[in-house]
Amino acid sequence: MGWVTVSTKVRREVWEKARSYGINVSEVLRRALEEEVRRREVEELARALEEAGKELSKVSMEEVVGMIREARGSR
Repeated sequence: MGWVTVSTKVRREVWEKARSYGINVSEVLRRALEEEVRRREVEELARALEEAGKELSKVSMEEVVGMIREARGSR
């Protein structure tokens, strides 16, 4: 896994306060970005599962049973 450098601008007073509290700004920003990416991935997965559920609801139970039997018979 490689690394890239990302820079951002913040108000000076925020940066100075963070510095006075001993906050590791790089770590906080890295963690916040990772959490946001993870949150978006979960949202994307939820949408994909919802779409899959809609498509699967179009298939009847009889069709599913038939497909399973067909698959078992071809072994």
